Amino acid sequence: MEVKPPLPVIPPPVWTEVKDLQEWEKYHQERAGDDKMSNALTSIADTIHHMPGGWIATAQMDKVFNWARKSSIWPVTFGLACCAIEMMATFASRFDVERFGMVPWASPRHSDLMIVSGTVTIKMAPMLKRIYDQMPDPKWVVSMGSCANSGGPFRHGYHVVKGVDRVVPVDVYVPGCPPTPDSLMYGLLKLQEQVAEFQRSGTRPAPPSPTE
Repeated sequence: MEVKPPLPVIPPPVWTEVKDLQEWEKYHQERAGDDKMSNALTSIADTIHHMPGGWIATAQMDKVFNWARKSSIWPVTFGLACCAIEMMATFASRFDVERFGMVPWASPRHSDLMIVSGTVTIKMAPMLKRIYDQMPDPKWVVSMGSCANSGGPFRHGYHVVKGVDRVVPVDVYVPGCPPTPDSLMYGLLKLQEQVAEFQRSGTRPAPPSPTE
């Protein structure tokens, strides 16, 4: 009787063998070091702290500056597709995001937040990066909708960027196709928490691991 050799044991696939994750690790954009403003603000705060009586003023002014930065985020809107309609509804009178101190601004040189709402094509990516580079530091990015997060239903198209985080670093992802104004408002509230933490510690929260 012929004895057949045992079948080879095929190990289960690990995360590093998934093509999408390999592409994410290859093209994912991260911030090159800390923001330009954080070290400057820290040195100024230390200088004031060592002045006579400066510790009282420093403690109070820090709270004012932190509150002002968190409560006056000016987004340069980057509406690209259908998610932009939901973003417009969020800034309209029914939801009124301006009560959070957020005023949409047309000039990137006076804005500190970019809301990427819609499908990012390969042709549009250089313009998006150019606008992002014109924004002053510290700056923030909210990726709104499945198309901006990962390419959405057009992910396997030849013309779509498979996630805006391959072009600019993203701080908050808002899922949905399209996400409702309530979802975007929740994402903006989470962003305010990150801004407050950055103003307190001078560092941004660590991004989650891609395997989580």
